[in-house]
Amino acid sequence: MSVSRRRVRAIYRKELHEYRRNRNIVFGMAILPLIFLIQPLISVLGAPSASASSLANHHELLYLLAIPALVPATLAAYSVVGERQQGTLEPVLTTPILREEFLLGKALAVLAPSVAIAYAVCIFFLVCVELFAAPGVAPALVRGSDLLAQLIFTPLLAGWSIWVGIAISARASETRVAQQLAILANLPSVVVTTLLAIGTIKPSLPLAIGAAVLLLVLNRIGWRVTSAIFDREKLVTGTR
Repeated sequence: MSVSRRRVRAIYRKELHEYRRNRNIVFGMAILPLIFLIQPLISVLGAPSASASSLANHHELLYLLAIPALVPATLAAYSVVGERQQGTLEPVLTTPILREEFLLGKALAVLAPSVAIAYAVCIFFLVCVELFAAPGVAPALVRGSDLLAQLIFTPLLAGWSIWVGIAISARASETRVAQQLAILANLPSVVVTTLLAIGTIKPSLPLAIGAAVLLLVLNRIGWRVTSAIFDREKLVTGTR
């Protein structure tokens, strides 16, 4: 049976409506990006013009890749167990909707705002650097390769974070536990992006291509594995 775009869109719209109604979700989506924005802003805006040449080895923009690694995790972790706790999951699962359609709709509803937030924070950072950094700092810091990395890896990291979060959410019994586990599971991605930002891991074109291919594969596997472990009968009956 083929996947129905109409049913996927229906789940997608329902999820976005739920996010707008839930203040805790909105708060979580706002606070996490701010946490990862503060450090690079302080570092860059406090750098004197004399340090501009040394910034050639810095990749402050890569710190911001922690945002698409963690923000989607909190949303995705809520997506199944949160709806189950509210009692709105069972009516949806008793309809003819396929589990692949259900999961795709939820994943897209997390992906869209998460990627939008990550890009918005990146743009805000760039504007602040251009307006308030010392002379010579912005040209030394803002490089095309780092901007391209933001553009490409933001949705890839967000996608992987989403599938991990949904898989945990489908198995968890409490929203807060699911969100904590999802964040913990995605910390390796944050560690890697941080090591790249501080220069411990040297960014390179072969590394970027390899990482992009790996994330594409992981996203594909994530959807398949999450679909396989998604047991709608247990979720409907409330059994573990």
